[in-house]
Amino acid sequence: MPQPSVDQLLQNLHNNDEKLRERATQALWNTWFEQKGVVGLQRLQRAQLLLQTGQIERAIVLLDQLIAEMPDFAEAWNRRAVLYFTQQRYAAAIDDCQVVVHAIPIHFGAWSGMARCYAALNDYQQAIVAVRRALDLQPYALENQRLLLECTAQLT
Repeated sequence: MPQPSVDQLLQNLHNNDEKLRERATQALWNTWFEQKGVVGLQRLQRAQLLLQTGQIERAIVLLDQLIAEMPDFAEAWNRRAVLYFTQQRYAAAIDDCQVVVHAIPIHFGAWSGMARCYAALNDYQQAIVAVRRALDLQPYALENQRLLLECTAQLT
């Protein structure tokens, strides 16, 4: 059975069928994680394991190395943005998310992450712009719907 195209996966994110949306979401994440083949995927997984075991600085060093070696590996930038977010380094996380969405404008995870960072910095206008972009891509994402409501409420 042929794999759905990225365009089809994006369409599926708008479908009423929750299971179809979940499969499309996972397929897009897999595409981004597997962009650089097995080597890139394994290094991302290793960074995730380091994060899960509390070795955040080692995870960042690994991602820094991966980005230096493969600067066009968008998911490496996105993973580092996630780590920066956990450290409340919001400006650095936003910078990395911007690299991701420049390379992959449909990366709903980076748009959502950027929105969360802007919200944490109380820049609700920018948070709304970013979360709306994420919702354009993934309209059923409840966390993003909530974030949009929360940021909008802060402006009123």
